[in-house]
Amino acid sequence: MNETLKEQIKEFVLADIHEERISAKADPFWQSLRDAGTQLWLDTGDMDEAEKNWSAEMTALTTNNTLVNKEIQKGIYDGFIAQAREIVSELPVEEQIVEIAFILNARHGMRLAKKFGGFVSVELHTNTAHHFDAIVDYGLRYYNINPEQFIVKVPYTAVGLLGARRLRELGVKINFTLEFSARQNLMVAAITKPNYCNVFLGRIGAYMKDNGLGSGEGAGERTVLSTQKIVKEISGNNPVPTQLIAASLRGYSQLDALAGTDVYTMPTKVAADGKIHLDGKFTSKVNEVYPVDLTEDAAKYSPEKLWDISEGELTLARNLDRDCPKDGNELIDRVHRAGCGDMFPYLSEKDLGFIASDGKIPRHERWASRIESGELAIDTLLNLAGLASFTADQKELDDRIRRIITEG
Repeated sequence: MNETLKEQIKEFVLADIHEERISAKADPFWQSLRDAGTQLWLDTGDMDEAEKNWSAEMTALTTNNTLVNKEIQKGIYDGFIAQAREIVSELPVEEQIVEIAFILNARHGMRLAKKFGGFVSVELHTNTAHHFDAIVDYGLRYYNINPEQFIVKVPYTAVGLLGARRLRELGVKINFTLEFSARQNLMVAAITKPNYCNVFLGRIGAYMKDNGLGSGEGAGERTVLSTQKIVKEISGNNPVPTQLIAASLRGYSQLDALAGTDVYTMPTKVAADGKIHLDGKFTSKVNEVYPVDLTEDAAKYSPEKLWDISEGELTLARNLDRDCPKDGNELIDRVHRAGCGDMFPYLSEKDLGFIASDGKIPRHERWASRIESGELAIDTLLNLAGLASFTADQKELDDRIRRIITEG
């Protein structure tokens, strides 16, 4: 795409945004969490719900393909999509769809930024996840629209690690997303050096519970706190140390159990429930080591890979940082040669189809023997399932765009 069209799109995104900045009041409940060491972000794209829960102690909102899709499906942007079509009409239809999806993410992100005055995490289209040039191009375009407030979310893939590294070198704020273990975030902190990385702890507990490997209690929490220690150690000497986000909180009790974690992304229901049920007297829990309720049988599937790292993984991450691969394929090959192949397994299209059909929480029985053999791992499956889930929601959004621009 030529630079003239990119500039026209930027001007269209920024035109006529009339959101009024809300006047947020201080809240001792949330200040207590801030005092314990935790930044507070709301995990929603719903402006009305965000306004009900926003307080002066909160600093950001985060969206993703699922959350933005929920807003688009309300129909509130249908007229805007039709206008956007006129700007990108010279592009092939499928390229128009991707561009309009970018425009919608950027526009909604700008409305959130104007209304709440904080940072906003904005997500890349899922079809960029394995394409270096697209990650860099769209990341820079988000940055050029709002360099102060936008934080670009890049998903955990081999190419994503390298694309986000390049964006950080160019000064773009990065929220590296869809991680489920300490060792994945070791790779992120060492190679990419983003501003933020994540543990989607709710899905870790759900995997254990839904697949009969235990109650799920403690698994996500232990992973978060272990990961934070590792990320701090690895990134402490970087110009901008990486901070850990406890993402995908499932219940208000986690607000207390994980106090002191660098950042929370809180669904509005979790935030509201916390205000109702907790006393607001928070103290840091970063030195806790929570027990994990697992069945005896679960041990053979190496659940400790979620919260522990090995010397081999540490050496690998440092080597990949020092001698950065030229592309994703080289990175994956080097991971396998280092004996860590379960972090980036070689999978068939049939395998990927099964992962997509399973939904956010993979069916353990389908993968059990391969996990036990070391070919796969729980964190890897959860990452792939998460990306597949986002892809499904992105398709739903894209389908709405396609319908409007082809039938309108």
